[in-house]
Amino acid sequence: MEISAAEYKAIRDFLSDSSGIVLGDSKQYLVQNRLSSLLKKFDLVSFADLVAALQSRLPSAQRVKVAVVDAMTTNETFWFRDVMQFNALSQAVLPELLTKKAGTIRIWSAACSSGQEPYSISICAEEAIRSFGRGRNIQIIGTDISETILADAKNAVYSDLALSRGIDAAAKERFFLKTHDGYRLKTEISQKVRFQQFNLLKPFSVLGSFDVIFCRNVLIYFSDEVKRDILRRMAGSLEPGGYLFLSTTESMPSGLKEFEPVKGVTRYFKKIA
Repeated sequence: MEISAAEYKAIRDFLSDSSGIVLGDSKQYLVQNRLSSLLKKFDLVSFADLVAALQSRLPSAQRVKVAVVDAMTTNETFWFRDVMQFNALSQAVLPELLTKKAGTIRIWSAACSSGQEPYSISICAEEAIRSFGRGRNIQIIGTDISETILADAKNAVYSDLALSRGIDAAAKERFFLKTHDGYRLKTEISQKVRFQQFNLLKPFSVLGSFDVIFCRNVLIYFSDEVKRDILRRMAGSLEPGGYLFLSTTESMPSGLKEFEPVKGVTRYFKKIA
């Protein structure tokens, strides 16, 4: 079943308004491919019925809206993605924070998908605490708009294939336990991370303040205006001198003066106090 131009526009508008995701003019096939299975799941005859559900204010339509956002959210991730940034976290950022800051260090992994990023951060935190701050507490918050993918993240169990993307044999032995359905992350790593469903278009105040924010490979889905708004609000959520990690393929939008790049092997940003 093909999606019409009017139906595609309605779905684009829904995604933009509800989650900030901006689709181009030529993504009809992608939308059709990802949403076709939802027609059968929700007993919908056509994409017109799906659009009607997205435009409905009835409580019964909420499940359809959540499923559409889940289906259209790209959840590509792996362990220690862009390892140089994790080296910077382990060798520079965390030692500085553990040395200079009293109290709990808080880190936010935005758009955390199935958990590999916040758990990779937690592994770095475990190593840093052993070296620089025994007895210190590091709290990591992982958020994502998809409730479905967060359920996988909270489970903290991964297949051989998932672990093969960034976890070597030594790390697998050290940080995971073999179970009947895969490999479960050890408690000392998983207990540092709390997961929460969150839409980046919503106010950040409910999350509190942070010393480090990872916001990687998600801003590419937003318009420039929304991207600037998110980054300004992230600056407001960072403690003075806090750090922001974008992906190494992303640059800071023009007109933002809240951050300065940190010079080094890999680029990340520091909030200008």
